[in-house]
Parts: sequence; C-alpha cells; structure tokens
Amino acid sequence: MEKRLVVLAGPTAIGKTALGIEIAKHFRTEIISADSRQIYRETNIGTAVPSPDELAAVTHHFIQTVSLKESYNASRYEQEVLYRLNKLFKQHDLVLMVGGSGLYINAVCQGIDELPSADPELRSQLLKRHEAEGLEPLTQELKKLDPVSHDRIDLKNHMRVLKALEVSIQTGKPYSSFLSITRKERPFKIKRIALDMEREHIYNRINLRVDRMMKAGLLAEVEQLQHFRGYTAMKTVGYRELFRYMDGEVLLEEAVDQIKRNTRKFARKQLTWFRKNNLYQWFLPDDPEKVIRWIEEN
Repeated sequence: MEKRLVVLAGPTAIGKTALGIEIAKHFRTEIISADSRQIYRETNIGTAVPSPDELAAVTHHFIQTVSLKESYNASRYEQEVLYRLNKLFKQHDLVLMVGGSGLYINAVCQGIDELPSADPELRSQLLKRHEAEGLEPLTQELKKLDPVSHDRIDLKNHMRVLKALEVSIQTGKPYSSFLSITRKERPFKIKRIALDMEREHIYNRINLRVDRMMKAGLLAEVEQLQHFRGYTAMKTVGYRELFRYMDGEVLLEEAVDQIKRNTRKFARKQLTWFRKNNLYQWFLPDDPEKVIRWIEEN
C-alpha cells in the first residue's frame, strides 16, 4: 500500500493539536511535530507544548528534543524527519505531521538545501550592528547581497533579516540560493490540510491562550530562562516581551498586551504563507469527521 504523509497546518492557537490527536487516533498512527519552537526542551508554556495527557494520547516526535544551546534549522529538521518517517512507514501506512512552521513543512515536503552551521562570531557582530545602527542599514546590505530574500522576507523581522544576511556573508552566496526551487522527489504521497476560521475567532482564541499561559506561570518560566536570552529561540513572541518587562521597559500589563498583538500578527503571516500554496485543502477545526473523511477519500 502506498505510504502517505498527511500535513495538518494552520495558524497558532487555531486547534491543530486537538484535531491532530483525533485524526491520529482514528488512523492509529503517530504525529510528527512541525513547530520550530516546540522542539526546544527548555521551553514549555511559552511555546504551547501539548499537555502530558495529549502527549500520552498519541506518540509525538520532535517535541522538546533539542537544547536551546544547539544550532538547529530547517535543513537539519528535513534530514531527521525523513529518517524518522522511513522507520514509521514500516509500521504505519499513514503518518501525520502537525504544526504551523511553514519552512519546516516545506523542507520535508519539497526539500531544502543544506544550510551552513551558524557562525557565532558573525552573528554576534550583526546583532551588535543592529543595536548600534538599527535595521535599515542591514536591510540595504541584504538588498545588495541577496535581492531575492530582500523582496521575500518580512523586513521588519530583524531575526529574519539577520539570518539571511549572516548566511549570505558567511558563504558568499545568496541565502535564497539555499532554498530549493526544484522540488525533491519523496518516496511517499503527501496530502496537505490547513485550518482557518473567522479572523475574530482566531484573535479571541489567541487572547484567551495568552491569558491561560500567564496563569499557568509563563512569567516564572521566562525568569528561569534568563540565562538563555541571547539565543534565537528566546527572541520570539511570548519571551521577548516579558524580557522587556523584566528589564523595566514596560509594565506587565503592557507586555501581555504586546504578546497578544504580536501573536495575532504572527497568525496572519502564517495564514498568508499557507494560502500561497494551492496544494492545501482548507477546513474548519471543529469538524474532525469531515477532515477524516477527506483523508480517507484522497
């Protein structure tokens, strides 16, 4: 029987985890996480790692398996997932991939060229330049070195700009040249599903989840992770805002509001990313039977 990888994608907080577990239970299979933040073992609340009960309900892979101190990227993820899938397909005809990290999903589905290992010294230099000069000079340098990336990435996201610039300087080749244009052939069939709902409902879910995270102890988690704050994973939504509170730059209420606002912005970007790919079949997250039926028929 032909092996199938079913991708379940969508914006943050829309309900991918719960639906994914329902689907995995139905097909008696396992889940590959496609979340670039949940892969770090030191984080929990801020990255919305599935609960112990959820993790016990279905076997999950690539959840809290890498240290924040390690250099990790989509290229490494691609290789590790393909290796794991080769083993899982010996036991299952269908494996489910669940997450909202579009680059990680694309790396597995269509391939990504191997990215060079990070250069800590160069990264430190670029971060210092960003602090001293601001982002504009760096985006202009990226435009000269890699106009394709300059046109594609979010130029307001300094980590995206610095990453593209770092690889371009380090290798002497444009960062965009490492992203495979030619789709790599996979020895399994791929079906992609994405979730969406009314924008207001997504925003309400995000706001409620942030409130639950704070009640669950997100601030205490961030305080315990202070010694990691220089690492890239700690510069993401939910952590960077609370570090600003801890530094006395904003009040706690302001920091929480910023987390909600930045998470809503992130969700919009995720939806834009997935909508650019016409291979996705779109569903509401509250009808698992309909999703399961589509998978069975396709």
